[in-house]
Amino acid sequence: MTTPPPAGQQPSAPMVVPQFLIKQRFTMMVNRYEIRVMNPDGSEGQLIALAQQKRMKIREEVVFYSDESKTRRVFSFKARQRLDVHAEHDVLDEYGTVIGYFRKQFGASLLRSTWDLSAPGVDAVGTERNQFIAVLRRIWGFIPYLGSVWVPFLFHFDFVDNGTGRPVMSSQKKIGLRDSYTVTVPDPRLDFRVAAAMAVALDALQSR
Repeated sequence: MTTPPPAGQQPSAPMVVPQFLIKQRFTMMVNRYEIRVMNPDGSEGQLIALAQQKRMKIREEVVFYSDESKTRRVFSFKARQRLDVHAEHDVLDEYGTVIGYFRKQFGASLLRSTWDLSAPGVDAVGTERNQFIAVLRRIWGFIPYLGSVWVPFLFHFDFVDNGTGRPVMSSQKKIGLRDSYTVTVPDPRLDFRVAAAMAVALDALQSR
């Protein structure tokens, strides 16, 4: 039996994971992301989802599986439109029911990447934490010769509630050759599945 929340307080999401880790793995035809619980000491815990993004699809879709066997599809996110910088994405549960939504604000993202994120009880906006790094990444891409040189810029995102300004989630990139992130979700209203989908999208779709 679930205890109702105190008066005036929003109920927690069905799946709450306060902090988790995401690591990207490259293969020939797909991008893969391992999502693991973060232990209290900061170490990697058990695998809780495995995301797979097929390359060169007309309509972007990333599927999350329960484990390495990929026999059970537990949630996903999918673009409503074909490849488009304005594309809106729905987060779907294992039965195909929409449980969240996100989109990139194209105009605002010209100088500093900005995303809208919605889920039951949550309406938030996320931006790159460091404006200087955001601008530097864009300038670097336009410099002849240097723009083609890969540089591991560290970009972090913070999402805040549109109504209260309180933190909803954050994604912090780690130093390393492979992309990896620490994701913190202080707002218990945000379903883990929506948070994980948004965090993976920040890497998979960042260059769009």
